[in-house]
Amino acid sequence: MAVAAVLVVLLLLGALLVRQFVAQPFTVPSASMEPALQPGDLILADRSDRDTAERGQVVVFDGSGYFGTDGAGASGRFWVKRVIAVGGDRVTCCTDAGAITVNGEALEEPYLPAGTVPSEIPFDLEVPQGRMFVLGDNRGDSTDSRNLLGAPGGGMIPVSRVVGSVDAIAWPLSRRGAL
Repeated sequence: MAVAAVLVVLLLLGALLVRQFVAQPFTVPSASMEPALQPGDLILADRSDRDTAERGQVVVFDGSGYFGTDGAGASGRFWVKRVIAVGGDRVTCCTDAGAITVNGEALEEPYLPAGTVPSEIPFDLEVPQGRMFVLGDNRGDSTDSRNLLGAPGGGMIPVSRVVGSVDAIAWPLSRRGAL
């Protein structure tokens, strides 16, 4: 009996350590990242990438104090978005061809559904160091940095709020795989 109790404690401790330092599971709450991520998908945030952000990465971040709700009516603490620009980048929308530019270069966005307008909200801004500008892939149904352009911080989220990067869908099995 004592051996079983010790094993249970060790398993729980191991799971806690994995969650804290390796990967943390999250459920996608809304359609803002469609088609790459669907509501209800279980994703794993790679904790080794916490407090970092790279252009093009899908990240989970703590949006408390920045966003209200996640669009699905749930608490708006954790958000899943794509990093469009990072500290020092100038991001602009949109060119005559309808593209978002980062540092004067048109952003290639193969993850957007065909016919998607990159943004209906124009912007031209420089991302401060230590911050990131994030957008949902489903631009017409996403609360993201664009919604906070006039707010303090100008829609830029501190990179220190990143919980981890998302590279794959863990569940459901029919959608399991890399992003």
